[in-house]
Amino acid sequence: MFTGIIEGLGAIAAIQPTGQGRRMVITSDFDLKGTRVGDSIAVNGACLTAVTLQDRQFSVDVSPETLQRSVLGKIKIGERVNLERALRLSDRLDGHLVSGHIDGMGVLRERKTLANAIVITYAVPASLARYMIEKGSVAVDGTSLTINRCDNNTFDVSIIPHTASLTTIGLKKVGDPVNIETDMIGKYVERFVVGSRSPDPGETDAKGRIDMAFLAKSGFI
Repeated sequence: MFTGIIEGLGAIAAIQPTGQGRRMVITSDFDLKGTRVGDSIAVNGACLTAVTLQDRQFSVDVSPETLQRSVLGKIKIGERVNLERALRLSDRLDGHLVSGHIDGMGVLRERKTLANAIVITYAVPASLARYMIEKGSVAVDGTSLTINRCDNNTFDVSIIPHTASLTTIGLKKVGDPVNIETDMIGKYVERFVVGSRSPDPGETDAKGRIDMAFLAKSGFI
């Protein structure tokens, strides 16, 4: 589990095919003291396991599923990546709960530089847009962000210069792909509601089921 607060940047130092997957070697800009082989590290938001570790360099194995679903399948040697080590129970939760399981990819559609912020518009598939709500949370390349506006499969976020300088967000250009992880709470709520609408064959007792009528009666909607 992660917070979406990026610790620092790294660079892809090597990419080696491993069957249908790949092993990637990453050089971190910051000290990895306290990190051990087997620890989880989010690379552009994707939760990966450190399989080797030496000084500021570590390697991870990337599965075919992660390559297909995330920007890691298109990444090249030398590219910069966001890095965050896994959350400890004693840590402050400054962002939001991020699982490190990428839902899909979006595209940077537009960016506007204002006096004290950068407003960025991302386009996402409808399958991801359904989980976007204004003032809700989203992780873009692993960075915890607040959604300012969402409509027609796009959403806006405002980035302060500090965040842009410490993450890959400041390096991205219009047309660049990004990893998207939607808020896990919304996905769980949908699963409970949709699942309760489709009882098992032969089920006649609705007691204990959660549906829209139950949520309305209980004051949730």
